[in-house]
Amino acid sequence: MDRGGRLVGIYLTAGRGAPMRARSRVRVIEGRGLDGDRYAAGTGTYSARAGSGRAVTLIAREAVRAVADEGRVQLAEHETRRNLVTEGIDLPDLIGRTFRIGDVVLFGARPCPPCGYLERLLDRPGVWRALAERGGLRADVVLGGTLELGAAVAALPTP
Repeated sequence: MDRGGRLVGIYLTAGRGAPMRARSRVRVIEGRGLDGDRYAAGTGTYSARAGSGRAVTLIAREAVRAVADEGRVQLAEHETRRNLVTEGIDLPDLIGRTFRIGDVVLFGARPCPPCGYLERLLDRPGVWRALAERGGLRADVVLGGTLELGAAVAALPTP
């Protein structure tokens, strides 16, 4: 397990398919998501689908850099349409675990694989394939608070 990482990007959008906007901090609402984001408001493309992991999405900066390094497709962090970008922590290790980012507690519900919708929205063939197996993590909000860039990311001990 990683010792921990840090939060290096925060992105939100109020509307389905609208551009993601960078933030330096955001209020996180317990059981809902990021204040001002489409999924907290229930207006995201996949909001109507049942299941956990609908509140917050995360992706590792290392994954986005690997896509760029491969040279098959160019992709900026905000274009992944994930809410939070981390660095220095292995997100798949957080699946099924509770973890903390700053004073916010999240539960890693499941992987966040890329989808055809993202590739169509960006009009960039190859995005789906480039992000396969490294699309990030879907999480639920256990304890709300405020997230700020630079906050520590760490798994909490298992009981």
